[in-house]
Amino acid sequence: MKEATGELNMTVITVVAIAAVAAFFYAFLWPAIQQGLSRNTCENSGGTYTANNGEGGERCCTYPGTNGGADITECESTKK
Repeated sequence: MKEATGELNMTVITVVAIAAVAAFFYAFLWPAIQQGLSRNTCENSGGTYTANNGEGGERCCTYPGTNGGADITECESTKK
């Protein structure tokens, strides 16, 4: 019975450790990865990338207009 209790304790510790690593990834690393992907996608398709991570929290990509037309700006909110 003692062995079963010890294994249960190790299982709980493992699950808590995995949850802590996942929370760290989601809170700190994932936003940086998303911003890098947005920037690369925008710049690779000929646009100019701007990020406002303040109160508005938007990432925008501005594409130059063709044939003398207006520039096109696409934005996505980073706030949930």
